[in-house]
Amino acid sequence: MIDLQIVNSSPPPIDGIFRALADPTRRRVVERLNRSPASVSELAEPFGMALPSFIEHLKVLEGCGLVRSQKAGRIRTYQLAPEPLKLAENWLSEQRTLWERRLDQFDAYVLTLKEKET
Repeated sequence: MIDLQIVNSSPPPIDGIFRALADPTRRRVVERLNRSPASVSELAEPFGMALPSFIEHLKVLEGCGLVRSQKAGRIRTYQLAPEPLKLAENWLSEQRTLWERRLDQFDAYVLTLKEKET
């Protein structure tokens, strides 16, 4: 018998997206790439960290599909891939709708209680 949890053990893509965006350095890279594609050295310049450490951040972003890279000669250029951001945006929108509906129901319940008191 095959354990279905083991078969489906890879996390859904949205987990990787939120994990990648949880880091402030990676969020700043995404913000920077929102303006235009950039090389590794251009992206690393504002951060005071060793290049290998910075490249690990880029690997995380590329691993979850938030950025794409291409190499021309010795220069690797990164660009934003907006599709995964749309996935995260849709999830957040669904959560917002759910909580707004719950708050509306709570508000209606409180108003009902107030009317009974008067």
